[in-house]
Amino acid sequence: MATANPGSTYRANPTNGTAPADIEKQLETIRNDVSTLTSQMADLVSQTKDSTMAQVKSQVRSAKAQVDSAITGAQETGREAVDAFRDVADTFGDALEDSLKRRPYATLAMAAGLGFLFGAAWRR
Repeated sequence: MATANPGSTYRANPTNGTAPADIEKQLETIRNDVSTLTSQMADLVSQTKDSTMAQVKSQVRSAKAQVDSAITGAQETGREAVDAFRDVADTFGDALEDSLKRRPYATLAMAAGLGFLFGAAWRR
């Protein structure tokens, strides 16, 4: 059996008996660190999700505003077109009425000629 040499640098470790307690303590510290890290990651994901959702909502609002603007523009353009058509119809009606008063036979002949042309084109 080997005996310790008095000049040897080997010494018995007095903490050898408490090693399992130290390991348990270190494992508990690691568990706490992992728990803290998990919580921090969850907070980061939540913040990122909230930020992303805010950006998406902002983009949706912007797109909705653009669509609303386009619809409003189309409505205004449609109203302008209807007003212009009414003006043309009124002008045409006034011109036809004036023509009937001034030259009734010429106006009737022109209407008959246009009717003949439309009828001939319709048959084809």
